[in-house]
Amino acid sequence: MIIAAAQFTARPCDIAANTARMAAFVTEAGERGAALVVFPELAATGYEPDAIVAGGDRLLLDAGDPRLAPVRDACRAAGVAAVVGGPGRAAGGPTVSSFVYGPDGALLTRYDKVHVTDTERAAGFAAGTAEGRFTLDGVGFGHVICYDAHFPEHAARAAADGCRVLLASSLYGRGGGAQERMQIFPALAKDNGLHVLLANHTGPSGPYDACGLSAVWAPDGSVLAEGPDAEEALVTAGLSLG
Repeated sequence: MIIAAAQFTARPCDIAANTARMAAFVTEAGERGAALVVFPELAATGYEPDAIVAGGDRLLLDAGDPRLAPVRDACRAAGVAAVVGGPGRAAGGPTVSSFVYGPDGALLTRYDKVHVTDTERAAGFAAGTAEGRFTLDGVGFGHVICYDAHFPEHAARAAADGCRVLLASSLYGRGGGAQERMQIFPALAKDNGLHVLLANHTGPSGPYDACGLSAVWAPDGSVLAEGPDAEEALVTAGLSLG
């Protein structure tokens, strides 16, 4: 199975522009033989927590939102599944969410970030409570969003539940963020016997300058593929799941 991480510079709060870019990546992923493409945290709006909350309901999404239709349509046309980050609509307040669409464009699952940061909580984001699990082509996937990956029990539970791959939609900035990335994800792979994929922003997003470097690690912690640090890119890797 080939999986892909897409990194790009999101336009602040411009859902139409960002979903069009994501749809193009889905098409490219299909052309490169990928079964799944993963996008960064809040890719539909960029990482703009204060602006998202200030916008009220205007920037919040649910799985069937027509503004996400370009991505769903691209999934169907390319036969590719996609993990799409965006601000979710929930009873308890906005959530940092991922909508997972199958190769037919139908929703496989929605995952809401469990470990919201202090900044996100102060802005008004609510924490999720459920695990990010889905199955594609008989392979079990776990999912975390950025800060969730700093809590290794998420990966441990995914492995215990029979998942073979852990997906992380994230935003890591330059400097300390890039160093954290190199410490956290190879360890999650090796400690739990999982393939691990990181989809990270590149360039400015909210208060951060994201470091790119989206990557895929093998279960022994070695790097299978890695993207550039300052360019938009689709990073693909073939997984050995036999």
